[in-house]
Amino acid sequence: MTQLIECIPNFSEARRPEIIDQIAAAIQSVSEVKLLDRSSDLDHNRTVLTFAGSPDGVEKAAFRAIQTAAELIDLDQHTGAHPRIGATDVCPFVPLSNASMDDCIAIAQRLGQRVGSELGIPVYFYEAAATRPERTNLENIRKGQYEGLKAEIESDPNRKPDFGPSKLPKAGATVIGARNPLIAFNVYLTTEDVDIAKKVAKAVRQSSGGLRYVKGLGLLVDGRAQVSMNLTNFRETPVARVVEFIRREAQRYGVGIHHSELVGLIPQEALVDAAVWYTQLDQFDKEQILESRLFSALAADSDSADSGLSFPDELAAPTPTPGGGSAGAFAGAMGAALVAMVAGLTIGKKKYAEVEAEMQAIRVVAENLREELTHAVEDDSVAFETVMGAFKLPKSTNEEKKARDAAIVQATLNAAHIPLHVCEDAVKVMELALKCAERGNLNAISDSASGFAMSRAAFTAAGYNVKINVASLEDKSLGEKMLEELAELESEADKLEKELRKTMKERGGI
Repeated sequence: MTQLIECIPNFSEARRPEIIDQIAAAIQSVSEVKLLDRSSDLDHNRTVLTFAGSPDGVEKAAFRAIQTAAELIDLDQHTGAHPRIGATDVCPFVPLSNASMDDCIAIAQRLGQRVGSELGIPVYFYEAAATRPERTNLENIRKGQYEGLKAEIESDPNRKPDFGPSKLPKAGATVIGARNPLIAFNVYLTTEDVDIAKKVAKAVRQSSGGLRYVKGLGLLVDGRAQVSMNLTNFRETPVARVVEFIRREAQRYGVGIHHSELVGLIPQEALVDAAVWYTQLDQFDKEQILESRLFSALAADSDSADSGLSFPDELAAPTPTPGGGSAGAFAGAMGAALVAMVAGLTIGKKKYAEVEAEMQAIRVVAENLREELTHAVEDDSVAFETVMGAFKLPKSTNEEKKARDAAIVQATLNAAHIPLHVCEDAVKVMELALKCAERGNLNAISDSASGFAMSRAAFTAAGYNVKINVASLEDKSLGEKMLEELAELESEADKLEKELRKTMKERGGI
């Protein structure tokens, strides 16, 4: 059955909607997910985006969002009322349909490792994904905010991240985790006296001896006392129980509930539970809900149909992405896969016992390269979309023009760096393919050569993308180092190809 997982990343930006537009576009570039909600608070200077989809889809979309935010948000320049330590401050995963908390923990751990290694961003795990008891609570990790963490991360072992460097870049750190659905729920009282709201909040929140899984504050909002809450486990502490608790507490001070509000989204199950409690439907079955029965039937039909597009289908579509850079990375991944196959066909054969250890190592490295190149297929598309997003930034004032020009340069350099990394990986695959052709299973020598050919094609395609992006820079000197690296890699690729041809003639007879 189809798995559905929700992701609710919080970004330290709200006052520049064009930045959030680019982050949202990065999320929406993943076909397997849907962006469900966007909520920005100017005072907090913080935006919450909610999206859901398949496990693989939400993992890809989350990485793209974190990568885009890191490129566009500078925490050294950020101010806002809400506590924060990073451009992508927190990124939780929530199991929705046919998914477990363990599934979300696995996603969080994979994403955290990738963010730490590929983006150089310190990553901390929290809630169900926490690696230390004291990091379960987000507030503990965020102590001192960005400025405090920046001062301590390099010297305090207790602030060492779970993944990534023990040094803060301008994008700060990111907290990634897995948790149950959280409901942001506010209750307004029939009074202007904020002290009453504070007393009620103290009574209802868990930390003061109230209801479990409730966090609450008393505030004055638009001239009315408000009990502002986060309900962290509505199944254990239902919404209806919280409302009735507040109603009784408020009555002690001669006031009542004026109205309540949701911030963001709420699971349907939580509203159904509240309705059942208030209407006293003791024999209620959730399958009696018309929409639930209908959606179940539709989901069953969906599971029996293959609605996904293959990469060649996506490549053939009349859209700017994926393009040549992604195709190059895909070719490189196929080359690495062929190398892994040949190494696997050599391992365990008595005839090749003396090279078995070498082939085992080749297979491990080839699989790692295959994974990196597969990620690059998506990364190249995102990089191009980020460039296009930068060109769409406003330019009506000199300040906006300056910011737009800087964003275009940064996005273009990144769009050149990704295919350059593909070129580096492609040369590594060529080296492995050559070794397989020289010492691997002779019956699979043509597969070794095919793996080399695929990786050489990957190099060529990616190299064109490096050159075209550098050529588009007004200041060509910014890309000189990348072009020098590309030339060195191309020279190495030429040498390897000559050696392969020699090997194929001597060992393969062709």
